[in-house]
Amino acid sequence: MTALLETPSAPATPERPERRGSLRAVAWTLPPVLVVLLIAAYPICRVLWESTTTKDGGRGIGTWTGVLAESSFRNALWRTVSIAVCSTIGCLILGTFLAIVLAFVPFPGSQLVGRLIDTVLTLPSFLVTLAFTFLYGTAGAVNALIGELTGSSEPALNFLSTPWGIILAEITFFTPFVVRPLLAGFAQLSREQLDVAASLGASPWRVLRSVVMPEAWPALAAGGSLVLLLTLNEFGIVLFTGAKGVITLPALIYTRGIVTFDLPGAAVLASVQVLLSLSLYLGYRLLFARLTGTRGES
Repeated sequence: MTALLETPSAPATPERPERRGSLRAVAWTLPPVLVVLLIAAYPICRVLWESTTTKDGGRGIGTWTGVLAESSFRNALWRTVSIAVCSTIGCLILGTFLAIVLAFVPFPGSQLVGRLIDTVLTLPSFLVTLAFTFLYGTAGAVNALIGELTGSSEPALNFLSTPWGIILAEITFFTPFVVRPLLAGFAQLSREQLDVAASLGASPWRVLRSVVMPEAWPALAAGGSLVLLLTLNEFGIVLFTGAKGVITLPALIYTRGIVTFDLPGAAVLASVQVLLSLSLYLGYRLLFARLTGTRGES
């Protein structure tokens, strides 16, 4: 009777699977985090630390104040932003036109054009600049043809060494980065939605403006933000055009760090370049979140 009234002993609690799963997740997450810290965070911190080196070898903000006060920095910053913005606008216009034609205007050879656009994505940027030099340079094929037709020895086209030459080269190279996201966005449109809009008497322009483009805004924002980020940091096209009077921030960083060996000054310029890129990325994330949120609500 006494044995029946005794409380049975509680069984031993096994190890919680949640804790074991959390430890396993930490073990899988730690190596990628360490790799990111090694290849991304450490160089940025190293550049920031180098930018605080003063002329006498100490630490301070003297290098920052000196570099930011120079007119060459302000001119390079303005030139970098203006070229990036103009190139991005040109890529958005040309890329949207090409994507609409490839997606909704079938023609013989459209698949070949799409393959050529994909091929441009794999090429280095300086090849486009070299092609521009062979075609539109002062001794290029176009100037040679115009000289034969007009009998003039002076080159009719001489824009490669100007900001417009850089902008045209960047538009040519970076337009596929707008075309591909737009084609992916257009592929998600239902054909029935377009047929219904057309059957209700809507013109092709109205269907494009009211049906197609609202669905493509996230893809257009993604492509435009990517192009703006790439053109903001582009150096190869600026270098190979030979535009000595067009100094952008990447070109100024190269001059400071490699030519004059002013590493603290180059580190300040590189820090500004990193801040511009991070600000652009954060702005893109906010814009993309707003666009996707508005699309989900509608």
